[in-house]
Amino acid sequence: MARSANSKLKLLYLQKIFLERTDEEHGMTMPEIVKALEEYGISAERKSVYGDIQALQDFGMDIIGEQKGRVYSYYVGSREFELPELKLLVDAVQSSKFVTERKSNELIGKLEGLGSRHEARKLQRQVYVSGRIKTMNESIYYNVDEIQNAIGRNEKIRFQYFQWNVKKEMELRRGGKFYCVSPWGVSWDNENYYMIGYDKEAETMKYYRVDKMLKLSAAGEKREGRDVFEAMDLAALSKKTFSMFAGEEQYVKLEFVNHMAGIAIDRFGRDIALIKKDEEHFVVNVKVAVSRQFLAWVISLGDGVKVLGPDTVIEQMLEEGERLASVYEKE
Repeated sequence: MARSANSKLKLLYLQKIFLERTDEEHGMTMPEIVKALEEYGISAERKSVYGDIQALQDFGMDIIGEQKGRVYSYYVGSREFELPELKLLVDAVQSSKFVTERKSNELIGKLEGLGSRHEARKLQRQVYVSGRIKTMNESIYYNVDEIQNAIGRNEKIRFQYFQWNVKKEMELRRGGKFYCVSPWGVSWDNENYYMIGYDKEAETMKYYRVDKMLKLSAAGEKREGRDVFEAMDLAALSKKTFSMFAGEEQYVKLEFVNHMAGIAIDRFGRDIALIKKDEEHFVVNVKVAVSRQFLAWVISLGDGVKVLGPDTVIEQMLEEGERLASVYEKE
C-alpha cells in the first residue's frame, strides 16, 4: 500500500497501536508511537499525532497521558472488557465441556485480542485445555444458533438424533428417521445444552441434547405446543430435573443431616424451607421429577439424606437398592 494511502488510515492505525500495545502497566512515549506508525508506512510529526490522540479521546477512547519520572507516556485506561472479565470468560470457555478443544483455543485467541499484547500473555498462562474431556461434536454452536433462529421465526425444526455405541461410533436413533419438533427454549444443565421442544406425536415437551443433533434445519411448519410451554416453570426446571431426565413430578420429603444444608440449598435454591426435625436433622419438601437419576443423586449422598415420603418414592428407592445389590452380588 502506498505511503499516501496509509496516511489516510493514520487514525485507525493509531487506535490499533494503542489497543494492542498499551495498558495501565505499559505506556508508549511519543517517539515510540511515531516509530510504531512508521511500521505501517506512516510518517507522522509529533504535532499531528497530538491532534490525533485528542481526536480519539473526543471519540470516547480512554487514552491517558501520564508523567512518570522524566518520561511522559500514553496508554489505554478502560476498555470494553477489563482483564479480570477476560479471565472470567477464558475460564468459562475452558471449563465448558460442550466446547471442543479446537474451538476452545480459537475462542480464547479471540478473547486475547480484546486486551493488549501484555494482557494476552496473562490469559495464555491460564490456558490448559488439552487434557480436558471435550465434546466431539463441533456443530453444537451452529445448532444452538439455528434453534434460536427457528424460535424467532416461530418455526419447527427437523434433525437426526444419535447416541454413541461401544465402538465410539455415532448410531442414529429411530433408524435415522428425522425428528420434527417445535423448539421452545434452550437450557444449560450439567455442562450440556438441551433443547426444550414439543413432540406432537407424544403431545408433551421433551429435552434433546443439542450436541447429539445432526443435519438440523428448518422444517417449514409453524410451531405447536405453546400452551404446554407457557404452563412450564422454566426457572424451576433445574431444581426439579436431574441431568434433564424427565419423570413424574411430585413432592418428595427428604431428611438431611444438618451439615448438608449447603447441598440442599445448592440443589433446590435458597427459597426452600429447612424444617428442623431434631438437633441433628432438618426436612425439606421439594417438587422433583422422580427419575432414576434423582434416586442416584439421593444414593450418592450416602446416609446424609433419606427419603421420608411419599411411599411410592420410598418403594422406588428400595427397588433401586435391590437392583444394585443384585448387580454386585458375590458369586
